[in-house]
Formats: sequence, structure tokens, C-alpha cells
Amino acid sequence: MKKAKILCLVLALVFCGIGITAGVISFISPHSDVVMSADAANIVKGDTKANIKAVQTRLKALGYYKISVDGIWGPKTRAAVKAFQKDYGLVQDGIVGSKTEKALGITLTGTSSGAGGYSSSEMNLLARCVYAEARGEPYTGQVAIAAVVLNRVRSSKFPNTISGVIYQSGAFTCVSDGQINYSPNSSATKAAKDAVNGWDPTNGCLYYYNPATATSKWIWSLKVELTIGRHSFARA
Repeated sequence: MKKAKILCLVLALVFCGIGITAGVISFISPHSDVVMSADAANIVKGDTKANIKAVQTRLKALGYYKISVDGIWGPKTRAAVKAFQKDYGLVQDGIVGSKTEKALGITLTGTSSGAGGYSSSEMNLLARCVYAEARGEPYTGQVAIAAVVLNRVRSSKFPNTISGVIYQSGAFTCVSDGQINYSPNSSATKAAKDAVNGWDPTNGCLYYYNPATATSKWIWSLKVELTIGRHSFARA
């Protein structure tokens, strides 16, 4: 009987918007923008409080963000960004990259590494992708891999951030097999920087594959523009 009463009390507290964790009762507002963790940067130039407030303020002025501007990134902020991206014909990834920033009409403060305005975390991710996908390839081939990622960032067909492109489902083998988590060497890091600084050995290609290991029938249908090392590169 006592256990039944306790269970009823717990259920009542939950339905009243009260959470119980490790014996501590906390009130949860249905309007709060609870901070959430994300695998990728929410704002490419940096998830600073000032940047988040700038995004929230602009979205609120446009009617996408309904709660208080607090400088805290959470699910309601991301949902507002995605709704805005949908209406403005942008990739709906909930990440404020250069295209979304421009469409919002705001200028965010960058915490970049000095390479093309990308954050240090994005540059590290790009270098990790180069290392995972092209270590052992000619240096030009390593730059080419980074260039393909950046070409996708600039294309309306793909997410508009480095992290969005690399972590897009099924896009890169190194993500699915875990090699994206390997630490990049100096060559991969330099190749990423050279690509960000404008070197594109592929002349705008959006795809690449290794003919010796590729299994996708679709990828074989693409016209190969050039071959560097073991990789073939194609536009579309």
C-alpha cells in the first residue's frame, strides 16, 4: 500500500513538470531552452554567449524564436534555426554556418584559427578527415580530399558546414569505421589549411572514390574529371 502511494506521488510530480534525479527534485519549465550536447559545433564561428544571443535575437525578431534570449544553445534554438533554414531554402541542419549567418543578416564574432574563418575545431575535423581518407596519398591528393569537403560546404546540395558535410549520413567511410577519430599528422593538417586558403586541385569536384574499393553502383556512373593517386574525382 505504501509503495503504491509513493508511485502515485512520483507520477503526479512528473506530470506537474517536476523532475526527480538522484533524490533531488527540480522544477522544469515547459518553456525552457535546456542546454543540450551536440556532436558538431552549433555555430561555426564559435558557440559563445554573444554569438548565441545574436542568433536568438535575430530569430526572435523574425518570429522563429519564441522564448527569452539567454545566450544558451538548446533544442528550441536549434529548432528555430532549422525552421528559418527551411523557409530560406538552406540545408536544414540546425547549424549556423556562413550561409545561414548571411541569410540571417548578422555578423558573428569568429573564434577562428585564422584559416578562412573556420573555427579551430572545424579545421581539426577537416584535417582528421584528410588523414583518415588520404594518408599515404600524394600531398596534392590530400589537399584534393579537403577541397571536396569545402566544395560541398559551398554547394546547396550539401550541409553548409564542415562538420555537417563530414558527418552527413553515409558520406564518408572514415566516419562509419571510426577512423575519423584518429589524430591527423602534420601533412593532413597542412593540406586542410591549403584547401581552406583556396587551393583546389579538383577544380570544383564534389565526389571522389577509390576504384579499387568502391562498391556503390551510383558512384561509378559519375564522369571522372581527374585521378590523383588512388582516387578518382567527379563533379556530379
